[in-house]
Amino acid sequence: MLKAILFDLDDTLLGNPMETFMPAYFQGIGAHVAHLIPPKRLLSELMHASRVMMGNDGSGPTNEEVFAAAFYPALGYEREELEPIFERFYAKGFPKLQSLTQQRPEARRLVEWSFERGLQVVIATNPLFPRTAIEQRIVWAGVPVTEFDYALVTTYEDMHATKDHPAYYSEILARLGRQPDECLMVGDNWAWDVAMPASVGIPAYWIADPGEAPPEGDVSPVGQGTLADLWMWLDGVGERGR
Repeated sequence: MLKAILFDLDDTLLGNPMETFMPAYFQGIGAHVAHLIPPKRLLSELMHASRVMMGNDGSGPTNEEVFAAAFYPALGYEREELEPIFERFYAKGFPKLQSLTQQRPEARRLVEWSFERGLQVVIATNPLFPRTAIEQRIVWAGVPVTEFDYALVTTYEDMHATKDHPAYYSEILARLGRQPDECLMVGDNWAWDVAMPASVGIPAYWIADPGEAPPEGDVSPVGQGTLADLWMWLDGVGERGR
């Protein structure tokens, strides 16, 4: 029986194509610290530290600590010097990126449906960003943490792996106290949101065009379609589970 539902954020609950969002994000954060660090150098070190963080497999410190260890020394600054500057960017500059995203009306209905049925609800976004950047995007999606008591929001401060590793989903299961077959992962990225949870036994619903062919392999989602399709599918699951 379904006990917990895990929602990806970008291009699942929130319309946010990364090919548009990330260049604007890099430009914004680069301009914010350009008085200290040339934007090209910042971008290079930011990308490198992010790749190091993506390799975090659950066997060591948090994603934040892995990122910090690779990022700040490479820039030649102490973490304590730069962190307040980046915090100001997330408070003042990051909100400007909301205009690049699109709220999906079905997102709130799905989250409300999940809470009404007593499910544990997780915002299972790839934990590559600070909590503030993730919680802001949750607001943009219309399902803010101030209105919904999520069982977990995965951020880089408190997760020990990224979606590139099964340990990410294993950590979620441990925190929820759930078995894999009691959960459902919902997301648009095949590798991160379908194949990886399947590797630890979590079934997944793939947010994709209903006619889109999945990659070849032995992984099969329990369903496929838009958020509206998912809502109807879940409603049917709920009725069958009563």
